[in-house]
Amino acid sequence: MTPTHSSSLPSLLGVFGHPDDESLLAGGVLAQHAAAGAATAVVTAPWAPDSHRADELADALAILGAGKPRMLGLADARVPDSAPGRPRLCDAPLDEVVEGIVEHIRAVRPQVIITHDAYGQLTGHPDHVRTHQATVIAFHAAGLEHRYPQAGAPWRPAALYAATHPHSAVDTLGALLTAVGKKVLSVPDEHVTATVDVTVWSEQKMAAISARRSEAARERSLPGILARLSAPARESINATEFYTRLDAAPGPVGQRQLTV
Repeated sequence: MTPTHSSSLPSLLGVFGHPDDESLLAGGVLAQHAAAGAATAVVTAPWAPDSHRADELADALAILGAGKPRMLGLADARVPDSAPGRPRLCDAPLDEVVEGIVEHIRAVRPQVIITHDAYGQLTGHPDHVRTHQATVIAFHAAGLEHRYPQAGAPWRPAALYAATHPHSAVDTLGALLTAVGKKVLSVPDEHVTATVDVTVWSEQKMAAISARRSEAARERSLPGILARLSAPARESINATEFYTRLDAAPGPVGQRQLTV
């Protein structure tokens, strides 16, 4: 896949910790960019490509216009049989995880990459944290010709964003998560650098979330929580997505001391 420069929006690659995170956290933006003609794709770290969740992921990505699943095939930290015979994502050597992500970055050649924030996306799931760490490294390594030469020709994405949740926007969602015993790790509002209204794509986003049939049937999963809400309540949660830009623009050439 090559970058789509004719689109009014940049091409995207999402890198996420589970086969539902892309829909929950960035489904609106993925649908928005696909609708504008931009190339979009998603890399998912845990779960095996022949698992039931891979089939659900394929259905969700088709709804969002984000291509076919790209899976690293590692195991979920809390579901070891999600990838039989493979290490858990949080136990796999970091360098191997980074290389796997770099290979997909160089194959897709996106202008923008989206991943989890450093806190592990509200609940602090270890797979989210590990995916964040590996993606930040891969974002920089993908453009370096001497790093992972076997993973394809170098490609330097233009921007890296973390999907996140500001303190001011988690009242409803936070209450739903704490009611089932989950954490709520939001960030200060000033950490958010992009607030995207995805109301137009919220039904499409919810359809992708609902494609997670096995998760929607579970009481404590976020797809299950959202499935039990009224349509207006779901839309109030799904209609806005928040992102923090993580990459820094290069400073001026010729500096003789560190500046801010």
